[in-house]
Amino acid sequence: MHFRQMNKNIRRIAVALVTSLAAATAAHASSWCEGGIWADAMLGSYHIDPDPGTDFEQFNPGLGVECWLNNQWALTIGGFRNSLRRPSYYGGGVWAPEFAHWGIVRLAAIGGIISGYNYGNWGLGRNHTIGPVVAPIVMVEYKRVGANFIVVPPIPSDHLPFTIGFQVKFKF
Repeated sequence: MHFRQMNKNIRRIAVALVTSLAAATAAHASSWCEGGIWADAMLGSYHIDPDPGTDFEQFNPGLGVECWLNNQWALTIGGFRNSLRRPSYYGGGVWAPEFAHWGIVRLAAIGGIISGYNYGNWGLGRNHTIGPVVAPIVMVEYKRVGANFIVVPPIPSDHLPFTIGFQVKFKF
């Protein structure tokens, strides 16, 4: 579902929430993101053992932001063109526990919501295209550059198999 297709009242509430969050974030960015701000560029994906005859898009351009509240917790938001050639938007939290850091490699998990996929009975919104996501992430970071390898679980109602998403990122 595209933003312009949403009910006017829902659209107004969404715009007000985003504007309020942006203003609060701009006013308190230094205290909110004490662990740093990363800009993410979604590049592509690899689909593990897809059904024969399926044609998934491997190039998935997009942009996102990670606001690290401390060394273990972050808020993230972004958008990209998904493997089904639809726009997807996501938001959620990232947990990267201290015990899962080894030099430049970190293990983490993301939990939140994402749009652009058919979630069937689990989905929200018109056409059930907004749903939950929980995925492990392998992060590789060196100084101000890094990469995320996100293992996205399958979405059976859209015939989407396990997928590994690739992001590169830059720390501000």
